[in-house]
Amino acid sequence: MIIGITGTLGAGKGTIVEFLLKKGFKHYSVRAFLVDEISKRGLESNRENMVSVANDLRLKFGPSYIVEELYKKAKANGGNCIIESLRCPGEVDALKKKEDFVLFAVDADIETRYSRIVERGSVTDKISFDEFIAGEQKEMTSNDPNKQNLKKCIEMTDYNFKNDWTIKE
Repeated sequence: MIIGITGTLGAGKGTIVEFLLKKGFKHYSVRAFLVDEISKRGLESNRENMVSVANDLRLKFGPSYIVEELYKKAKANGGNCIIESLRCPGEVDALKKKEDFVLFAVDADIETRYSRIVERGSVTDKISFDEFIAGEQKEMTSNDPNKQNLKKCIEMTDYNFKNDWTIKE
């Protein structure tokens, strides 16, 4: 089985991944793929460069390039897997054509999500609330098939999770 995960920033995609890892799934991350590519290009690892590099790769190699590369790794390693952080409808379209694919979306209240990313404190998360909102709005819709369109990806899901609670809850 392949579970794809999409959703808004700070919604809890990683928490679902952690749960599934305990169930024996293997994890393949679009974010990790991009961080590696950013490093190869000698760029700073930040949200702007992640979006820019992802869009560049999709423009050069097609909208599903990143997930196709992760899918190849997953198939080579076998077993159940998660491909996390799908943000482009072309990625979802490509994976929906694969056998045993299911897509999850995760969302939460915007204030909750912002407080989570502040607490997480990764390099790409050091932004103001206004920057957080502006960045999300930029990633939410696009008519360009090579750019992020979270809204469309979320509309394409098989299962939606609202995650406004703590991990303990």
